[in-house]
Amino acid sequence: MIRIMLVCSSGMSTSLLVSKMKKAAEKSNIEVDINAIGSAQLSSHTDNLDVVLLGPQVRFMLNNIREQLEPKGVPVDVINNLDYGTMNGEKVLKFALSLAEK
Repeated sequence: MIRIMLVCSSGMSTSLLVSKMKKAAEKSNIEVDINAIGSAQLSSHTDNLDVVLLGPQVRFMLNNIREQLEPKGVPVDVINNLDYGTMNGEKVLKFALSLAEK
């Protein structure tokens, strides 16, 4: 099971994207655990993660979060603006899975 955390300002704007990603995973028979949180909550949710994706609105936090999580083996990156704006759950899921494989 791949554990993916989406992070945005408050965790609300990524909730719809989480739902779409879960549907895409079910359709492809991929076992995932996907959640969304606000950036302020991330520090208390860093255990047992395989990938962290940031919403474009918090991209300024990328280097700081990478410094915290990559030493633990957790890749961190920013969701593509177009995929985020269109809530393309399938593409964002593929992106997360590709990061998890590295």
